[in-house]
Amino acid sequence: MQNTPSGTLYLVSTPIGNLEDITLRALRTLKEVDLIAAEDTRQTRRLLTHYNIQTPLTSYFEGNQQVKADKLIERMKAGETIALVSDAGTPIISDPGYPLLRGCIDAEISIVPIPGTSAVITAASVSGLPLHNFTFEGFLSPKSGKRKRQLSALADEARTLIFFESPHRLCRFLEDVREVIGERDIVVTRELTKKFEEIFRGNVTEALERFRDTEPRGEFTILIAGKRRKDDTKTP
Repeated sequence: MQNTPSGTLYLVSTPIGNLEDITLRALRTLKEVDLIAAEDTRQTRRLLTHYNIQTPLTSYFEGNQQVKADKLIERMKAGETIALVSDAGTPIISDPGYPLLRGCIDAEISIVPIPGTSAVITAASVSGLPLHNFTFEGFLSPKSGKRKRQLSALADEARTLIFFESPHRLCRFLEDVREVIGERDIVVTRELTKKFEEIFRGNVTEALERFRDTEPRGEFTILIAGKRRKDDTKTP
């Protein structure tokens, strides 16, 4: 690739839904690297086909990331360039890739971020909650007991809280939030940038009523207002 050394890992951000949400630099990178390591090759293939990109793909997912990282690092040591992509959004943010990244750092392999869409920032920007600072917690435990303990540790947090959640656990997550954290302003987003994009704003009880009435579908990014201090004003 132009003006970059051989043996490079590119962390390439891809669309979270709308295929137009990709940068020219990302497209060029995906075309020019020797190999694309993808969390789901079927998902990435649709993106590549849409933009007529012929670069070879290899799978790199939660189940094989430890073993596969060593193999990919050896290829980069031999001079190959590799792009890491997740199913959607920015790689490594609650997605596979950390062992590969750490391995490249330890091996002194060049790492180049190709910025773009992130579900966290996209949801935060439209939430209407204070964003001068916030904390991203990703996916909490699928087990209610541990999830409640995790929420309890966040109950006094004044910053806006951001989580990922799957559709089949959404209502149980909201029930635990109401029990542990209490009634708060909440923004529940799903299918961002897609045809059925939804941004729900209300309190936790209202969110539960909304998503109990209609079966949740799609991946969710959830924002919860931080705990207000006594001296807080109404203006963020």
